[in-house]
Amino acid sequence: MERVNLKNFDFDGFGQALAPSELNRTEQLKLFASVFSHGAQELADMKRAPQVRAATRDWVQANGELPKLKVVERRQADDGFVKYLFESPLGGRFEAVRIPLFDTKYVVCISSQVGCALACDFCMTGKLGFQRNLETWEIVDQVLQVRAEAERPVRGVVFMGMGEPLLNYANAVRAARIMCHPAGLAISGKSITFSTAGWVPGIRKYRADKLPFRLAFSVTSAIPEKRAQVLPVEKTWPLTELVKEIRAYAEESGTRAMVAYVMISGFNVGREDAEALRDTFDGVPVMIDLIDVTDPTGKYQPPTEAELAAFRDHLQIVKAPIARRYSGGKDIGAACGTLEASQRGGIVLAEASLSPGAR
Repeated sequence: MERVNLKNFDFDGFGQALAPSELNRTEQLKLFASVFSHGAQELADMKRAPQVRAATRDWVQANGELPKLKVVERRQADDGFVKYLFESPLGGRFEAVRIPLFDTKYVVCISSQVGCALACDFCMTGKLGFQRNLETWEIVDQVLQVRAEAERPVRGVVFMGMGEPLLNYANAVRAARIMCHPAGLAISGKSITFSTAGWVPGIRKYRADKLPFRLAFSVTSAIPEKRAQVLPVEKTWPLTELVKEIRAYAEESGTRAMVAYVMISGFNVGREDAEALRDTFDGVPVMIDLIDVTDPTGKYQPPTEAELAAFRDHLQIVKAPIARRYSGGKDIGAACGTLEASQRGGIVLAEASLSPGAR
């Protein structure tokens, strides 16, 4: 009999996978919590799960498994961001980033694929090409391992690492369900965000499923011809279709949709770009999240201070809140668009320097 990967199921699937053990609902809850809430490292750790019969424990010990990603390296940036480079027994390397917030908690930026098929021109992950989707357990284990070493609690997760999460929809959503379950990682659904470059079929399915998480939409230019130059997805799913989905999402969720706008010097920070944003999102409840491009190749540069100041003045015509996102971890390649499974920059953290987990 093939062993059951205990990390690969949301709560309902967990019960179905362990059904041959004839476990009851309480045992399902306690064992699920042992894996995710308490972060069992070995099957032997699950023997301590309370209110579980000996026969059920024996079945789990004989038939279960708890695979684990290998941490190849951890690098800390000057601003406190920590990038983890993981290697999977299934093949491939990918990254996650631990983001400090207000000296009280962490958000973890995670990957959903090895590489990416959408090939956004300023994104290092896109230059790797698509290799494969991550399985549910590989997505969740990124957070479990970061949490185990963190001195402050993990209170949020963003699918903004390597890959387009809506192209790995089933595994990414299942992972998010584990993260938000009270006996899982107990992270609020509203604190879990899927960032999409505009994969319209995935957005439509997300809306149909009425998921409790958040979506962020990468636009980068509201001028279709410009957008197509840096986001090839525009040629498959044009901005007109994406805006329809953004409008529907905002109306259904009752919140302003987050529109990510990667600023590129001399390209998308002029008055015509602000006017296009105004016209495109007229009547659509959005907030515009301005992000500096971070391209280690040097092809794309962030706006100069003068360009930024002028663009923010131009944006006063847009009837939407405007925010500028801090893009941290640049010296270790941990900023938006630079995840590339690399080992460079920052301070390499030794095992001895890591703090015990705070859950």
